[in-house]
Amino acid sequence: MTSHLFALCFDANDPPRLARFWAEFLGWELSDDPHDGITTLPDDDTGFHIRWLPTHAKRTGPNRVHFDLTSTSLEDQQHKVARALELGAQHLDVGQLPEEDHIVLADPEGNEFCIVGPDNKFLADCGLIGALSGDGTQQVGYFWSRALDWPLVWDQDEETAIRSPHGGPKVTWGGPPVELKTGKNRLHFDLAPPAHGDQQAEVERLISLGATRLDIDRHDTHGVPMADPDGNEFCVLTPR
Repeated sequence: MTSHLFALCFDANDPPRLARFWAEFLGWELSDDPHDGITTLPDDDTGFHIRWLPTHAKRTGPNRVHFDLTSTSLEDQQHKVARALELGAQHLDVGQLPEEDHIVLADPEGNEFCIVGPDNKFLADCGLIGALSGDGTQQVGYFWSRALDWPLVWDQDEETAIRSPHGGPKVTWGGPPVELKTGKNRLHFDLAPPAHGDQQAEVERLISLGATRLDIDRHDTHGVPMADPDGNEFCVLTPR
């Protein structure tokens, strides 16, 4: 049976600090579980945890994926920006134009995120985390649609988006040109087969869809490290 998206993982130089920032900003519960490490747990239909994994590596450039967070009014957007800044975020200039309705910020470790305006129709029916917005090809959108068994909700001009049938954030890829990957991504997905599933069978299924198995040592999970067709790392955990 198809794996589910168990967690979005952030590599962090200071996991407790970054976890506190996002737990307080999102209003999620913070957990320090001996099995899953420092984790923030959703209180809505997001459907996945956020895990914070220790690393000594420094950022080498922009992340390939970032949060698009929603707002209900211009006042709400400004309130969320002010709250993020109060918790330790900073404004970030990525070349956005003054007339664009999203505000770009970076969390305390420089991970980019946007707070979009209230008129964004694409995210109108989403929760606070409206989307995981990614830099990627049409092929990788098709791969993740099949890997997670999530339907495509956008497929136009090589831009793709998928969403769980149960709701939650959309996952989007902007199509070409795709920035050259340099080093390991600081964000990756953890997939998990269901409790009665088979980890190795799931690894083989994902390989048949276009993934590759990575020959790297991973001490932070009980998982198999893999990469999608665009080279983005992810991990297949033991069934749960």
